[in-house]
Amino acid sequence: MAAASTSVPFAQALLQRAHSPETAASHYNDRIAHRPLQIRASSPTPSARATRRKALTERRDKRKRNAQTPRPLSAAQKRRLGLNEIPKEQQKYAIYVPLHELWLGYMREILGLTGAQRGAFVTPASAGQMLASADMHGAKLRVVRSRCVGRVGLEGIVVRDTRYTFEIVTEHNVVKALPKEHTVFGFSISLAHVEAKEGEEAQAPRPLQFEIFGEQFQTRAPDRANRKFRLHYQPDL
Repeated sequence: MAAASTSVPFAQALLQRAHSPETAASHYNDRIAHRPLQIRASSPTPSARATRRKALTERRDKRKRNAQTPRPLSAAQKRRLGLNEIPKEQQKYAIYVPLHELWLGYMREILGLTGAQRGAFVTPASAGQMLASADMHGAKLRVVRSRCVGRVGLEGIVVRDTRYTFEIVTEHNVVKALPKEHTVFGFSISLAHVEAKEGEEAQAPRPLQFEIFGEQFQTRAPDRANRKFRLHYQPDL
C-alpha cells in the first residue's frame, strides 16, 4: 500500500476514490498535470504623480493624432481656393449638350413616357411629386416670370443646382446664377425619341411644356429626393 501511494500522485489517488484508475489518470493528466497556470506579474500601485503624467501623455498624443487627421474644407476655404468655380475653358455650351440629352432620357423615364408603360396623360397630380424631387443638373431652363425683369428670357443648361440658385451656361458661353426666389422657370421635354404604341400613327408629337416655381426648389438637390410635394397657391407671382 505504501509503494502504491508513493508511485501515484496524491491528487490522482483522490480521483481514484471516485473513478476508475484509467478515468482518474485521464482527469489528472488533462485537468491537473498539463493545465496552464496564468501568472499575473506583481507591480506596485502607481503613484498619483505617475497617473497624472500618463493622462497628460495620452491627451497630448490624442491631440497630435487629431491634428494629423485630414478634415473637410469649410465653405469659406472652398471659395478661397475656387473649388466651386467652373474653369473658363469649360464654360462652353457645347460641352453640356450631351448632358442635356442624358437628362431628357432621365425625365422621360421617371415620367413614364418610354416603353410599353407610356402613360396617356401627364398631370400635376401624377408628375408633380416626381418633378419636385428630380435632379435638375442638365435641364435646359428658361426664365418665364421673375420680379427682376432683366432675367426674363434667360435660357441655358443647368450646370450647378445650389440651395438658392440655378447656375446655367448660356449659348453665348456665359455662366449665370439665377436666384430661385420669386422666379418661374420653364423647360420642355421632346418626345421625338418616344416610340409610338401599336395601332398609333407615327407622327412627331409636340414636346411637353413644364413650368416650375423656383421657391419650391429651394433645397439642395440631394435633400429634394425625400421632400413631399403639395399643390398650393403662390401669392408672390
